[in-house]
Amino acid sequence: MGLDQSYLSYYLLRLAGTILPHIPPRWGYPLATRGGDLAYYLTPKQRARVRDNIRHVLGTRATPQQVEKVVRQVYHHIAANYYDLFRQPTLSPEEIDQLITLEGWEHVEALAREKKGFILTTAHFGGFEIVAQACALRGLSVVVPAEHLRPERLFRYIAGLRMSKGLRLIPIDGPLLVLFRALRRGEVVGLAADRDITNTGLVTDFFGAPGHLPRGYADLALRTGAPIVVGFGYRQPDNTFLAQLEPPLYLEKTGDHEQDVRIGVAKVVSIMERHIASHPEQWVLTYSIWRKVGQ
Repeated sequence: MGLDQSYLSYYLLRLAGTILPHIPPRWGYPLATRGGDLAYYLTPKQRARVRDNIRHVLGTRATPQQVEKVVRQVYHHIAANYYDLFRQPTLSPEEIDQLITLEGWEHVEALAREKKGFILTTAHFGGFEIVAQACALRGLSVVVPAEHLRPERLFRYIAGLRMSKGLRLIPIDGPLLVLFRALRRGEVVGLAADRDITNTGLVTDFFGAPGHLPRGYADLALRTGAPIVVGFGYRQPDNTFLAQLEPPLYLEKTGDHEQDVRIGVAKVVSIMERHIASHPEQWVLTYSIWRKVGQ
């Protein structure tokens, strides 16, 4: 009997995680680019989802050739992110910090001085975990609900890599009371704004079409009073990162919770559209947002 696909993924990732940290960046990133090209050809269903996402971002004026060029670049960024993830445990906090230029830290410093917890929201964009890592490296406690991958050993392995420099991950299908408690303690809760893992989100306008997006960060902000800080980590041509933190958003409570959630999501979506549109090749989401609508 053959290996289950999820177990095969686990063993392949473990193999990559054993080899890639020993390959220096001057060779590792070009190798990742070639690996991205290979993955592009080997994953037609995933490629179609990425293509659908990019087509919405680029709009109707983009030619099929222009869309496909960006899709190929998305795969290059995905592969580069895996290379960074695998070598992360071998880098010192100082080495990681040197890779990050942080803009907007004054917004977070003001919240930290008040010991006020906040919700850090981002998309699967660029080095999307870099913003949370930057906060953790600067002494903030950051907890992130993550997709509970299967098999369990795969989840533990990937979570271990991501937590190697101070992040705290919890399965998103576990009790989320820990998020409320973290905010009350003045900690940071990291939540994605572009992928509705739990399928409990809402349909809202995104790049001019109705898309299915998560609402959890807006729900949590309204229930706790915590501000939302939107952050994006841009990969630079030299494979360093520019992390940009937006000013905090405080959502208003009017008594109509559903409408307040929609207004909060719309504010974050507007920021997210601006960042993604500036560099669509760095939007590494492999799940279609728009095809979920009506399904």
